[in-house]
Amino acid sequence: MLAYTVRRILVSVPVLIVSTFIVFLVVVNSGDPVANFATSRQPPPSKAAVTAFARHIHANEPVVERYWNWITGVLHGDWGPSVQTNLDIGHDLFTRFRVTVTLVAAAMLLALVMSVVFGVFSAIRQYSAADYTITFLGFLFLAMPVFWFAVLLKQAGIWFNQETGSQFLGTIGEKSPYLEVDTTWNEFTDRVGHLILPTITLALVSFASWTRYTRASMLEVLDSDYVRLARAKGLRRGRVLTRHALRTALIPLATVTALDIAIILGGAVITETIFQWHGMGEMLVQAATTLDVYRTMAWLLLSAVVVIVFNLFADLLYAVLDPRIRYD
Repeated sequence: MLAYTVRRILVSVPVLIVSTFIVFLVVVNSGDPVANFATSRQPPPSKAAVTAFARHIHANEPVVERYWNWITGVLHGDWGPSVQTNLDIGHDLFTRFRVTVTLVAAAMLLALVMSVVFGVFSAIRQYSAADYTITFLGFLFLAMPVFWFAVLLKQAGIWFNQETGSQFLGTIGEKSPYLEVDTTWNEFTDRVGHLILPTITLALVSFASWTRYTRASMLEVLDSDYVRLARAKGLRRGRVLTRHALRTALIPLATVTALDIAIILGGAVITETIFQWHGMGEMLVQAATTLDVYRTMAWLLLSAVVVIVFNLFADLLYAVLDPRIRYD
């Protein structure tokens, strides 16, 4: 398995280089930050200031040279210059990454638990009223746009706080700007309160599709020969479901979870914008608005690495879920 992991990592390197170069070309040609700098400032900057700004962001260099300087600089911890002259892109990126990871991890954990529980229950109660209800809810959440659902939950949170006279459900930011009593417990409960609504927003959208995959996979496994043999040997139903059927049924869920990480990161951009979290989503929106090439590329590179790591983890998880799978 170690040799397989090393091979996958080595294959991922050229994939990252090619994909980031293509994206770099797209981002560089999406707008002119120098012209934006010259026309958006009041009073208008002098020609010397515009020239210095263009030199600062390497706008006059060939695209290939700019990309090479950027990608080699990243290896040494230099993420390139920002249009905000005093901004350290690397520090800003990883500070915001911790915020986004908290949201994404909580949403994925909630979605996975719910999809396994409801998917398995729906499979063993096939064509029952509960199965139809879960199916209806799944398609309902699939049809909901993330931005609309997030706004709906935010308004519901504001109404709940007004009715209860509390501020338990945070609707703005990942934490309160100030606390009446600044203790570890108060800070923890405050962060949890701000985490609830964004987590539900991301989790329910993913839960809808993952539940369908779990249900379909579980139905296929329950009809397999080795499960029927386990039943014929007299094993208890719960043992057959958990020890024999569920492990194999989770393999498609592991695959779709790894593939959906890019969609979840995209949903996090919208969710963070609506709930005003200071995470990677806000960073991407700011970078795109100001035509900040290197800040945009930092977001895209880190997101690409996360996607590759998740796909590698999913491949390795197959061997844990199904002992028949071996990597040489």
